[in-house]
Amino acid sequence: MQLPKRKPAKYGEVPSDNAMSRKKYEELEQELEKLKKKRPKAAEEVARLAELGDFSENVEYQLAKRRLRGINYAMLKLEHRLNHADIVKVKNDGIVRLGSVVAIETKKGEKTYTILGESEADPKNGIISHNSPLGAALIGHRAGDEVEVDKVGKCKVVRILI
Repeated sequence: MQLPKRKPAKYGEVPSDNAMSRKKYEELEQELEKLKKKRPKAAEEVARLAELGDFSENVEYQLAKRRLRGINYAMLKLEHRLNHADIVKVKNDGIVRLGSVVAIETKKGEKTYTILGESEADPKNGIISHNSPLGAALIGHRAGDEVEVDKVGKCKVVRILI
């Protein structure tokens, strides 16, 4: 089934990044299973409230219907992400790639990052996106290379350690 096309919101449709780790893929599968278990109960509630009639003034029915639509939409989104997922395979051949753990040296000291997809990015915990300025600059380089990172109009140089 295809995701419904909706009018773009304030920021429009942002293209999704399908790159994810095996761990993230399994988390999405678990979330989908939870929704699949939730859906029959929500559908029963809608059917029960529909029997009361007069849909125009039946607020409980409208809320239950909205809940069911939300569950259905969330399931469609998750199924779409799972069907189009690109599982990151880590290679340790010395080249920085998607899935690599990279240690860099800056003027402030050493930092270690894991480069993954946008959906898993968490810079505070050392996980950056391959589309971030730093991640994009590091991709394709090797240990010992010095890389220029353009960050909000400022250019800084980092050295790859690992």
